[in-house]
Amino acid sequence: MPDILPVLAEVVRSGFTEGRHRGSLVVLAADGSVTCALGDPEAPVFPRSANKPFQAAAVLRSGLELAGERLALAAASHSGETFHLDLVRTMLAEHGLAESALRCPASLPLDGEESEAFLAAGHTRTPLAMDCSGKHTAMLAACRAAGWPLESYLDPGHPLQKLVRATLEEATGDPVAHVGVDGCGAPLMAVSLTGLARGFRALALAPGDSPEGRVAEAMRAHPEYVGGTRRHDTWLMRELPGSVSKMGAEAVQGVALPDGQALAFKVEDGASRALGPVVARALSVHMGASAPVLDRLSTVPVLGGGARVGEVRAAF
Repeated sequence: MPDILPVLAEVVRSGFTEGRHRGSLVVLAADGSVTCALGDPEAPVFPRSANKPFQAAAVLRSGLELAGERLALAAASHSGETFHLDLVRTMLAEHGLAESALRCPASLPLDGEESEAFLAAGHTRTPLAMDCSGKHTAMLAACRAAGWPLESYLDPGHPLQKLVRATLEEATGDPVAHVGVDGCGAPLMAVSLTGLARGFRALALAPGDSPEGRVAEAMRAHPEYVGGTRRHDTWLMRELPGSVSKMGAEAVQGVALPDGQALAFKVEDGASRALGPVVARALSVHMGASAPVLDRLSTVPVLGGGARVGEVRAAF
């Protein structure tokens, strides 16, 4: 990896550049060839929640039948809005599971407005409100359907997690370089950014009756369940028809367009405020995409005294 990665975004306050976010990025053409490579996209990274579509595909490969909103929620980092939590409860009940079976940590809703409303209603931290609870519910349901142990479903050696690994490696074309523990407690598998972009390209082009194709279609049809009403994954999939988009913690993003173009990037310092400007620049300049959402995402306001005095913007 280069000693110093290129600047992907800069923070400008009152006409002064006060900070820079460096990272690596790769863009694939419709035929899968690399058209843009910044930094070191061949180095392994933890995709964090950008791996969720492949985890959801593995759930289908296990034999569990999910579709529609339920499958979208299995691939989600949901905001904790009421409709998200209601569907998690419904899915648990449908598969005879108690909330106590969830091994994700007790949390507040990911979305700040939802978190405030949740606390104001007298609720406290709960695994149900954790943004990964849909994924964990789907994993537990898959284990129940396949007759696999429930208690150890997060063990990397569990049959389901072995299936997740095989699914990820097949989609990305990369061997898993390292296995860690994600924030939700699930196994976290490292691949390169180029591999991650190949994986999203595979999702976008997968036949509709394949596990990957079914996950992609559920995400496209129900993007509000993948993120939330105030989340850029949702906005991108709504306004760029046929696209598949999933961000991950520590500022990782994968996106594919229906023609097979794809991108993946990681901001080195994990600054999520850089996600929107970087993905908007890559999609518009390097992939020829056009939609109002890209204009909205292209800058993030920098405030001073409650007023906008600058912005976070792409710098490549």
